Amino acid sequence: MTQPNKRRVSQAKSKLKSHTVFRMNVLFFSIFLLFSMLILRLGYLQIVKGEDYARALARTEEVPVNTSVPRGRIFDSEGRVLVDNDPVSAITYTAMQTTKRSEMLDTARELAKLIEKDDKRVTERDKQDFYIMLNTEEATDKVTDEERQAIQNEEITEKEKQRKLDDLIREKITEEELASLTAEDIETLAIFREMTSGYALSPQIIKNEGVTPEEFARVSERLTDPKLKGVNTITDWKRVKTSDLTILGSTTTPEQGIPSSSLEYYLARDYSRNDRVGTSFLEQEYEHVLQGQKSVVKNITDGRGRVIDTIPADEGKPGKDLMLTIDSELQSSVEDIVEKHLRQLKAGPNSQLVKDAYLVMMDPRTGEILSMVGKRIDRDENGKMVIQDHSYAAVTAAYASGSSVKGATLLTGYAQDAVEMNEYLVDEPLQIKDTPLKRSIFNKTLFNRIPMSDLTAIERSSNVYMFKIALEIANETYAYKEPIDISASSFDTMRNSFAQFGLGIKTGIDLPFEGTGYDGGSSDGSKILDFAIGQYDTYTPMQLAQYISTIANDGYRMEPHLVKEIRGASTDGKNLGPVETVIEPKILNRISNTQAEIDHLKKGMRNVYIGNQGSARSYFKDTDYTAAGKTGTAEVQFYDDKTSPYYTKDSITTTHVGFAPYENPEVAYAVMIPYITTNTSIVPPTSNLIVREALDKYFELRETKSEESPSVIKAPYSNEVIEEGEEEPIDAEEE
Repeated sequence: MTQPNKRRVSQAKSKLKSHTVFRMNVLFFSIFLLFSMLILRLGYLQIVKGEDYARALARTEEVPVNTSVPRGRIFDSEGRVLVDNDPVSAITYTAMQTTKRSEMLDTARELAKLIEKDDKRVTERDKQDFYIMLNTEEATDKVTDEERQAIQNEEITEKEKQRKLDDLIREKITEEELASLTAEDIETLAIFREMTSGYALSPQIIKNEGVTPEEFARVSERLTDPKLKGVNTITDWKRVKTSDLTILGSTTTPEQGIPSSSLEYYLARDYSRNDRVGTSFLEQEYEHVLQGQKSVVKNITDGRGRVIDTIPADEGKPGKDLMLTIDSELQSSVEDIVEKHLRQLKAGPNSQLVKDAYLVMMDPRTGEILSMVGKRIDRDENGKMVIQDHSYAAVTAAYASGSSVKGATLLTGYAQDAVEMNEYLVDEPLQIKDTPLKRSIFNKTLFNRIPMSDLTAIERSSNVYMFKIALEIANETYAYKEPIDISASSFDTMRNSFAQFGLGIKTGIDLPFEGTGYDGGSSDGSKILDFAIGQYDTYTPMQLAQYISTIANDGYRMEPHLVKEIRGASTDGKNLGPVETVIEPKILNRISNTQAEIDHLKKGMRNVYIGNQGSARSYFKDTDYTAAGKTGTAEVQFYDDKTSPYYTKDSITTTHVGFAPYENPEVAYAVMIPYITTNTSIVPPTSNLIVREALDKYFELRETKSEESPSVIKAPYSNEVIEEGEEEPIDAEEE
């Protein structure tokens, strides 16, 4: 029995040994395979992907950085500075991608020791958040477990839950606790809030107003101090205007940054949140030109995203300069003329509604705006009469123009075969059924009939002549006390014709928010008579200027523009930069009239100034230059300000359009004074007086001007200085 047992034991051991060897071989083979795969993978990473991963480890990131590139300047047509940049010292802070808020707070505390920072922008909520940051445990413990649970039980998103919890914590911070913040804490907070107002790698201006030389020096000396990591001293720029002309526009300050309404638009174009941007008129319209090109730097980061070096990649370029078509001297002179007469009007009788007056002067050959005046008179808080610039309203505010547009009515009549040149019609008061008597101002007797030609109708400003043109266009025949039936298509015919002159449509001027006036509709057919004499639809002063310019320019409607040239930045501060773009004259259309018809109308407009019965003869018969034009008086059926005691009361708006010299027009003009009087029987001749004085000044100054484009930067015409942020906000869209 012993021998077999030993044999079985020996066999078992042998079998176990062979299994062990097999398993060891499998293990070693597996290890071999794994090491082979690892070696192959390492080889692949090293040989094939090595360069890619090396680049990833030492990746660079291009970040546009606002280095206060000067914004483009604005000059008048003679090279005088209208909008400039004043250099100012500034202190900035740039957070890195890995910077913690606690580190920023330490830097703010250190910086507060070196500079004085006002707390005017610190809000109550800022103080609450700052208190919570300094006393986190104590503040969060104010919220009970029950209150936390109640918020958690609400069916809202986690983000909304956290917001409600944060709001609850703020509510529990008492006035006494906020009062415990020291003056040093508040100053630190004021700096800290500026630091945290932007994105990482985007410099934030901590202080750029009132930085003293001592503050600038103290901070500059410690820029290498680790405690001031991210702090820098730079030269910033402030926008300064030398004129209160509102059409120059305004910009935001760095503190205001990009308006929320256009944030996405500008961020998509590589702007930073605290960039200055144009918010109105020329500053807004030419933002893409004035802004300039920022410096670009490459931030060299390590594998953890930490910035280890910064290398300049592009020095950037200052904004380009704008040269306007407006001459400051002419603009200032005609502003004085308009202001003088506006004051006289307001001091006179029946002037309760007088507040605005406008004058636009335009080169009919090129569309260049030579002057653009708008003045508003009002009382200040002390009851003193003050006048403010209201020039932007020349393209936004619209009023009935009266007889000034009769030139368009007559040319429309020619084009529609409703009347012929030199054709006589009878001026007679028209009594249409259910309609007030329609007559010319010089013909009041019901059955008085005065035959007159088209030229006489313009000279004497016959309403009835224009009524009959409108009726002929509408295929209607007048009969005493009979109704008239006017189709909507007749209104369309006349409005489409008026649009050829720029009336009722946008003129195309290079300003945002341009208005088009009021379209009275076509539901009341009898209103076509009012339309024919400018007492139905409304037009802006700029539309009137384009209309008369079209007549002066032989029927070619030019696009008005305020910018004459775009120039590169000056290299020496003394000479203007090189011309990069010239704004060429742009023809928008030609009216559908023959040259003979246009010349014929011009004769009638000339007679308005020199004819024996001309409505403006007494103001222009003795000029040294030749001119032609048309006056207008619109009866305003009601004053549309519901807060005024004159709401629904009658008043008068006067206009005057014209051009000079008559033989070869080089200036066209339009004057408009809304609600000039509440006495409809006595109309002040102020519009005519303004035109005469403005034309005299234009021809006087023309003799002193050189036709060559200026090359030297000239001093501002006025001594006025309006700094960035001092302008009153203007909402042109609501005008």
